[in-house]
Amino acid sequence: MRWTVHGERALYETPWVRLRSLDVEQPDGRRCDYHVVRLRDLAVTAAVDREQRVLMMWRHRFVTDTWAWELPMGLVEDGEEPAAAAGRELEEETGWRPGSLRPLVNAEPAAGITDSRHFVFRTDDATRVGEPTERNESDRLEWIPLSEVRAMIERGEIVSSATLVGVMALLLDLAPGVVRPTP
Repeated sequence: MRWTVHGERALYETPWVRLRSLDVEQPDGRRCDYHVVRLRDLAVTAAVDREQRVLMMWRHRFVTDTWAWELPMGLVEDGEEPAAAAGRELEEETGWRPGSLRPLVNAEPAAGITDSRHFVFRTDDATRVGEPTERNESDRLEWIPLSEVRAMIERGEIVSSATLVGVMALLLDLAPGVVRPTP
């Protein structure tokens, strides 16, 4: 069943978030106002080394007042390709530059209320180029063995949806017998 959008108006807008009211017609013919949050897309990088470890950041999220491990990530800027944003964010937040990036998974974390897409990339050939230039993201970086990720999720040490999608895709990517699309 398809909903039809007849119009959209702004309720609130900043450079980071846009709250909109949509005039929608539901499949049964009823019309109503439906509020949506328009957000920029997010680019995420899972950097994996030769020892099958993933580079993660220990972060405090003040909105939820929680600490957890996250993959490096950030907003895709206007006119920027998601892969370029993923590489830029990895370097800014960790000091590691990807040699190559390949798409790992795309997700829409809350498609019923927001249009933000999360693009997760994988790099297996990142090189250290210096200290992180973004000083407000994290002061602790670690290469986490992929074999420990599941237990970390179970303990609630990984809670960010973008990170969860990324590390679960990494684990599937490593699983034997998984059919992978050709690039």
